[in-house]
Amino acid sequence: MSAAPATESTRPLSQSQKPTEDTEASPLSLPTLPHARPNHHTQGASPREILIEACRRDNVPLLHELLATHTSAAQTAALINGAKDGVGNYCLHIAVSYGSYDVLEELLDQEDVEVDPLDRVEGDSPLHKAVRYVNGLDKDDWAGAAPLVELLVEAGADVRLRNKAKLRPIELVDPRNAELRAVLQRAEYAEMAGTDVVDEEEEDEGPTGSASDSD
Repeated sequence: MSAAPATESTRPLSQSQKPTEDTEASPLSLPTLPHARPNHHTQGASPREILIEACRRDNVPLLHELLATHTSAAQTAALINGAKDGVGNYCLHIAVSYGSYDVLEELLDQEDVEVDPLDRVEGDSPLHKAVRYVNGLDKDDWAGAAPLVELLVEAGADVRLRNKAKLRPIELVDPRNAELRAVLQRAEYAEMAGTDVVDEEEEDEGPTGSASDSD
């Protein structure tokens, strides 16, 4: 998939450069969002459909209107963690597949959001999908889209998670994209180092607690 060069080296592609669907969604409305501007993409939609639409179009105002109708963090997390499209992609998968950096950032800022849901078809995490999105761009646009991957890593995405093909995100990276591979390698090293620290602490404590407890 080709896209115009990003205007900033630290941000992904702009909305006008993102892929669009071949067929438009049926008209929706916003009965639960009194302050949102209805349009032909948002007339008659459920909260799930509105969330997916916001993810596809990197529409932060629409996302804010939707989240404002949820009165607790638990309700918001339940919506985000449960919303899927017709082929089993969760909203985080959708956001990264469309290069929707701003909406992704907003979603990851919510409490108790699951960072590693697996899609139904390939067993991909959002991090797998983000790597696939970058791979689909022209080489000149890789640097501009890399922040999608970095954002997920910073949010705690499991960089060693394997999909149905037994592949980690780093194994999907285009071999020519040394910069993205380096980002994921550093994250893997940090994750392994953190696991080693936890294991050492558990060994020091022993099966019944710390050494001081046994004295």
